[in-house]
Amino acid sequence: MSDTEDVYICDSATVEDGGKGVRFPVLAFGDDATGFVVRFGGKIYAYLNRCAHVPVELDWFKGEFFESSKLYLMCSTHGAIYLPESGACAGGPCRGGKLRPITVREADSRIYWQPDQHIRPPTAGLRDSQMG
Repeated sequence: MSDTEDVYICDSATVEDGGKGVRFPVLAFGDDATGFVVRFGGKIYAYLNRCAHVPVELDWFKGEFFESSKLYLMCSTHGAIYLPESGACAGGPCRGGKLRPITVREADSRIYWQPDQHIRPPTAGLRDSQMG
């Protein structure tokens, strides 16, 4: 657990099961990046928006992380697929890879993420391309 306060992402109703995810800005390993939160099987999961195969963002369009069956998260660039509940690679060029999880919690109909030693809230001057 970190001594940093949880960071608000969005209202719970915004993230539908198997639907569009919500991107949020982070500072990952010292670089500007995005995280994302999705709902699968009624639970929320969040990951750094970075493919385990090659460090590119996963979403097809902003917030589109699930492939057509809504059973897997999929990298739009390489077709790597990941289990939503663990981030583990389930097929494609990411064999043995895993998405970097971000701790999330849901309380009072809101979703929050928990910073850690590698993924922190961004500094001022956020890029517009990270939002959405």
